[in-house]
Amino acid sequence: MADPPNPQQLDWIAHWQKIARRIRVPVGFLAAALYVFELWQRAPRAAAIALSLALVLPGLWLRAYAAGYVRKNRELTVTGPYAHTRNPLYLGSMLMAAGFALALLSWPVALVLGFGFGVIYVPVIASEERFLRDAFPGFDAYCRSVPRLIPRLTPARQSPKESLPLGPEGANGAKAGNFSLKLYLQHREYNAAIGAALLYLSLLFLRPAMEAILHGAR
Repeated sequence: MADPPNPQQLDWIAHWQKIARRIRVPVGFLAAALYVFELWQRAPRAAAIALSLALVLPGLWLRAYAAGYVRKNRELTVTGPYAHTRNPLYLGSMLMAAGFALALLSWPVALVLGFGFGVIYVPVIASEERFLRDAFPGFDAYCRSVPRLIPRLTPARQSPKESLPLGPEGANGAKAGNFSLKLYLQHREYNAAIGAALLYLSLLFLRPAMEAILHGAR
């Protein structure tokens, strides 16, 4: 594992986090506007939409799976998907974004999404890792066995002491270390599935609807 960042690196990370917070909303609007523009420019292909499911569905599943394990700011989660990658939620989001870019076969959308992940998620991950390193003594050991993003094939084995749960039943009455539907609902991860469904509906029906409106206005 790499050495912890030095003070100069921490200053740079903090500065970049401020920039990321400022441009996060504009980048989101840019991506949405570009997505609608690209959708208007080219009719989605059924084959591309079908192929996109190979990325979007695993991304949705990974986010849902991770949401049922993570107890934010309360324990260092090292079980479930967190035994394979330290950031399963972000990895799931990346898979979903790549899938929707594939559905449109749009390089501009892919580039904007890639830029957005680079300038927003990279500093966010750095900030979260700094917090976890300060809050949990076992974080460095966890980092040595679990990759930051690209998952390892076999789950890493961690000492129970490294997660420091708040009691044997965890924070929500769910047994620590197991998937919890309560946590999934608490994190409102179902919103990701709703958003994905709306995006697929837009791929299928938004362009015909816009064409009908324009033809009707003539």
